[in-house]
Amino acid sequence: MQTITPAEIKQRLANGEKLDMIDVREDEEVAQGIIPGAVHIPLMQIPDRISEIPQNGETILVCRSGNRSGRALEYLQAQGLTQLKNMTGGMLEWEAL
Repeated sequence: MQTITPAEIKQRLANGEKLDMIDVREDEEVAQGIIPGAVHIPLMQIPDRISEIPQNGETILVCRSGNRSGRALEYLQAQGLTQLKNMTGGMLEWEAL
């Protein structure tokens, strides 16, 4: 599984890079904060909303701790998507930086 750290993402965003990010947390979690530019698609809605996920280029998956986004990554890879990365440590680590 390809991974990326919150620190790497923050650095790339600080450099002005536009990143495709999907936040798979639930509504009440996202209400407490989301990475600027991330698209919110709750994990259970991924199969129905797969067309909203970029089909080419790097896509970073985000959740609270990295567990659900890892499951989303495995599901999406099984559907043929490539260049996916799981943000290790999730929003817990993001907020700690």
